[in-house]
Amino acid sequence: QVQLVESGGGLVQTGGSLTLSCAASGNFLTINDMGWYRKTQGKERELVAVVRTGGRKDYNEAVKDRFTVFRDNARDTVTLQMNNLKEEDTAVYYCYADLIVQLTMQHDYWGQGTQVTVSA
Repeated sequence: QVQLVESGGGLVQTGGSLTLSCAASGNFLTINDMGWYRKTQGKERELVAVVRTGGRKDYNEAVKDRFTVFRDNARDTVTLQMNNLKEEDTAVYYCYADLIVQLTMQHDYWGQGTQVTVSA
């Protein structure tokens, strides 16, 4: 079984910080892209920050100067450090990974989501 296990969501005040972590586990062969997306009720899921195959990092422009994504390939984890949080960052955050799994065609795997709420 393949799982993406998330931790670190919660409630913070505007200007505060949170760290989200995600660990991939199970019977996969390779991790390609890995990172974070988010979704609010009125919008489609959007990229927050992803580490691509080879190490390139893509950030949503709305978070680029405030969030940092980093990846530990040896431990199959990705972490999102979120600083200077704003109310508009409130969303459900989902860990994402493109995994190569033996005998399986699926590539896109998702965590169950963790709520981040930022209040003034």
